Amino acid sequence: MIMTHIHHTNRYFTLGLLLALISGLLVFWSAQAAQAAREDRPGNGPGRDRHFSAQAAREDRPSAGPARDRRVPVQAAREGGPVRISGQNEFRDTRYQHNRFYPVRGHVVRSLPREHRTVIHGGTRYYFHGGAWYHRQGPRFAVIAPPFGLFVPFLPPYYATVWVGGMPYYYANDIYYANRGDGYVVVEPPKDAVSQTPPPADQLFIYPRNNQSEQQQATDRYECHKWAVNQTGFDPTQPPVAVSEDPSGQKRADYQRAMGACLDGRGYTVK
Repeated sequence: MIMTHIHHTNRYFTLGLLLALISGLLVFWSAQAAQAAREDRPGNGPGRDRHFSAQAAREDRPSAGPARDRRVPVQAAREGGPVRISGQNEFRDTRYQHNRFYPVRGHVVRSLPREHRTVIHGGTRYYFHGGAWYHRQGPRFAVIAPPFGLFVPFLPPYYATVWVGGMPYYYANDIYYANRGDGYVVVEPPKDAVSQTPPPADQLFIYPRNNQSEQQQATDRYECHKWAVNQTGFDPTQPPVAVSEDPSGQKRADYQRAMGACLDGRGYTVK
């Protein structure tokens, strides 16, 4: 009877131990499943290296090739011009030590800056900005060479002054401008020798006797120039075609004397 009781007791103990072991395993598996579920959530869970994940995502993107040179010339940035890629859609104009960047002819832009200017010539609209000329090409604008004879009331923001036959030309972006009335006209490149030094005969040495400011000097010279032109009918800033009208140089001499007289009357010594 006693042996039977011991036998039953051992069996109950073994059964209880098995149940406890099974319960422990179930708790362990449940905890592991919960941990795995938390780690599968995006952005959560310990041990996820977010920096590595972001880096891996970047490295998985298709290669875009070598980095493009997106430098914008200082001049264009300052003037609010179209963005251009150095060495591909622009060139550096070094003629006459001009040393400025311009878009190449044929380059197309989607839009022009608000500061652009519009000139109508022969019934066609031409657009100007930063020394470059544009023509509408559908919804966009293409860089062009302006037609000869195009009259403009302004010069490019940067230009080089050159002299041909004693007359000044204004050069920028492979374009020559010459004075014409109250503005300038696009002309063909000069065929004669070009000099960057003004002829001595046209040089006036002007000394302000009354300590006039630089702004006042510039105003007086411009107004005296207009007065001398009206008095003599000769304008030294006109294109070289005007030389044939004064073969002896008398009109030029008259202009110089009129210019000197006007400046002398305004308080300058002219030699």
